[in-house]
Amino acid sequence: MRDATHDVPALGRRAFLKHSGALGAAAAVSASLAACSAGPESTNDTGGGAGGPNRTLTAVIGYGNDGSWDPTQTASAFCMAANNHIYEGLLDTDPISREPYAALATRVPADPNATTWRFALREGASFHDGKPVTVDDVVFVFDRILDPKTQTLAKGFFAPWLKEVRKVDRQTVELVLKFPFPDGLSRLTLAKVMPKHVFSEPGGWEDAIKGTAIGSGPYRQTAHHPKSNTTFEAYAGYNGPRRAAFRKMNWLTIVDAAPRVARISGASAGAQISDNIPYANIGQLESGGLTVAGGAGMNNLFLMFNTEHKPFDDVRVRQALHYAIDTEKMVEVALKGHGTPSSSFLNEANPAYRRAKTVYDHDPDRAKALLKEAGVSGLRIDILAVNVSWIVDCLPTIKSSWDAIGVRTTLSPQETTAVFTKMDQKQDYQVVAAASNPNQFGLDADLIMHYNYGPTNLWMQYTRWARDPVARQLFKDMDRATREPDPDRKKAMIQDYVDVVAEQAVLYPVVHNELMTAWDDRLLTGIRAQPYPGINLLQAKWA
Repeated sequence: MRDATHDVPALGRRAFLKHSGALGAAAAVSASLAACSAGPESTNDTGGGAGGPNRTLTAVIGYGNDGSWDPTQTASAFCMAANNHIYEGLLDTDPISREPYAALATRVPADPNATTWRFALREGASFHDGKPVTVDDVVFVFDRILDPKTQTLAKGFFAPWLKEVRKVDRQTVELVLKFPFPDGLSRLTLAKVMPKHVFSEPGGWEDAIKGTAIGSGPYRQTAHHPKSNTTFEAYAGYNGPRRAAFRKMNWLTIVDAAPRVARISGASAGAQISDNIPYANIGQLESGGLTVAGGAGMNNLFLMFNTEHKPFDDVRVRQALHYAIDTEKMVEVALKGHGTPSSSFLNEANPAYRRAKTVYDHDPDRAKALLKEAGVSGLRIDILAVNVSWIVDCLPTIKSSWDAIGVRTTLSPQETTAVFTKMDQKQDYQVVAAASNPNQFGLDADLIMHYNYGPTNLWMQYTRWARDPVARQLFKDMDRATREPDPDRKKAMIQDYVDVVAEQAVLYPVVHNELMTAWDDRLLTGIRAQPYPGINLLQAKWA
């Protein structure tokens, strides 16, 4: 995940994996899967009555709110979604198209290919404690991100192409690039501007991790109860482009599917919107008058192999196990039709997508032949899996498919924290099945691929593959593609190295699926289902 190759910091590793929306409901790495109660009624009270403009919007988020809230570090689905309402970048992006728009800056640079971008800050912008936003705050955040001694998740999104950020005058900041990098404009939303006077204090970053959130966005955080709920209210001092439409918001964290669905359904529904809707409940919610819509993107079930554990060091074995899986059955039975078998590392809607040269269509005979060619027989596999509900639904198809080619398979779904703590501790494992969705960070393929592959990133540490000669050449090809100025040539270079990733199948998706959001359109307008965890209410309002 980050450094120049997207290396996740060792210090934040466990918190990252515990709470990330990238796995388990998302890359790396899932939002917190600890059983979360709906919280005490006093904190879940929607308030304000059933009607009126001052009533509280109540949302249900299917991921934990007890991950890191530090915007430079977090991959938590809940915390990232909340931070998009609390903080601003110089530029932010549309939640669906990911097109950048001016947030704290007054405009988007006219020349995306320039190697210097100059931004004027919005006059009158202030943080939620009333202090003005300054250029020093912007430089403070970027200095942290680019500091070679400080490992953050955001570092990998910026350090490969951003040389420095410097103050020009009281209202102007300048970004100096190492080479032209147009994709960097959309990535600026990942550098949320934070008040230096708060987070530079001793213990400031630790407070950010624990839930202290003070930004300049349209909503300010008013209370935070880990594993229960987080509340917000419109910030009266906000003068930016996405004004708050709700006087108050209450976001409940309910990881378990049944109570999450119950909270949004029925005549006494206590919430107006929920993400992470199980496929089995779509019909029930629609018949109850709710709108349910999906967002198809990078969300995927992937397999990750320990290449130091024989026979998974043999590419033929990894390929055989992928060919053996009946992905069409998995889509039909487990995903209720809301998915597609993987035909590349990238999903089909990604602008850089090209069908990979190696596509793992269901071919049990080829799987058997590859295992025989590799000299493997009597293989027994224990699949270490995260216990995200839709992943658990998919596991029986993997087991039956592998059993059918003579691979004795057992399933071991566990809390995400348990799964990745074992790998943090460098315990032995064979195969991990989990979920990933790097789309919460963006759409550009360079970001997505570096998020998953790179010589020092966390995933490659888990796979123990980075020293392989094929891996070393892959990393060189990836770095060359990052620096390629011609967009068509860059796209082709990415597609070519994705073919290598597909062939090697070290960490590779089995299926891509839709994420479902449900809301009451009699009460809310402007909702768009997004293809990554969480919700975005910056353009929503009461109906």
